[in-house]
Amino acid sequence: MKNCWEFKKCGREPGGAKVEELGECPAASENRLDGQNRGKRGGRMCWIVKSTLCGNRLQGDFYSKLGNCMKCAFLKEVCKEEGRNFSYGMKFWYEGLGKGR
Repeated sequence: MKNCWEFKKCGREPGGAKVEELGECPAASENRLDGQNRGKRGGRMCWIVKSTLCGNRLQGDFYSKLGNCMKCAFLKEVCKEEGRNFSYGMKFWYEGLGKGR
């Protein structure tokens, strides 16, 4: 099982090749999501984290990027791998994680 930065090869994980150029991805440092969908930090719940990159474009909050995320091959892969245990992370969104608070 891969985290989003391994699947997408964005280089924005801690120590990644593109951190200096693009900054560290907030999903890669979001400790509150550690272990969710069996991922490291927010690596298997990037759709709930504000300001991630997708298609080389900065994404907004969960609500504004949900349409793109629902088409994402990575989200579909996580859903398939997790099966009945898959979580979209709505609990975290309600707590303010995806809203930019």
